[in-house]
Amino acid sequence: ASLPVSMSCLEEKNHVDERVSRFVMPIGATINMDGTALYEAVAALFIAQVRDVPYSFGSIIAVSITATFASIGAAGIPQAGLVTMVMVLDTVGLPAEDVTLIIAVDWLLDRFRTTINVLGDSMGAGLVAHLSKGELDAIGEPETVKMKKRASMSAPNSNTPEISWNTTPM
Repeated sequence: ASLPVSMSCLEEKNHVDERVSRFVMPIGATINMDGTALYEAVAALFIAQVRDVPYSFGSIIAVSITATFASIGAAGIPQAGLVTMVMVLDTVGLPAEDVTLIIAVDWLLDRFRTTINVLGDSMGAGLVAHLSKGELDAIGEPETVKMKKRASMSAPNSNTPEISWNTTPM
C-alpha cells in the first residue's frame, strides 16, 4: 500500500524521473526487503539467546544469509515476516514454535520494517536516477510529462474560482 505514495513522493518532492521511479520502485518493493532481513536475523538471534543456544560468528553469518534470502521471497504484505521467520528458525535449527516469543511485538516491529524497506527502495531509485541522469536527459522527457504540460497550458487558471451570478429575477 505504500508503493503509490512512495512513487508520488519521489517524483513530486524529490524530482526523481518518473521513468526511474516507476521501474525501480516495484522491483525494490518485491525483492529489496532490507527491514525484513534485519528483523529476521535479529529475532532469530534473540530466540537463540532466550533458549541459551550458543552461537558463534559463523552461525551469526549463517543466520544473516538465511534471513536475507528468506526476505527476498517474502510477500510485501503486513505480518509476512512471521511466515518467513518460521523458515529461518527451522533452517538454523531452532524450534519453529518459538516464533510465539515475538508475536506480541511484531505489529510494532512491522511498522519499522516497512519504513526501512521503503527507505531502501527510495534510496535505490534516487541513486539510479542520479547515475542515469545523462542518459535520461539525452532521451528527452517522457510522454506523460509532455501531456501534463500541454494540459496545464490549455486549462484555465485553477487558482481563481469561476463565479457566475444568477441575474434572472425570482
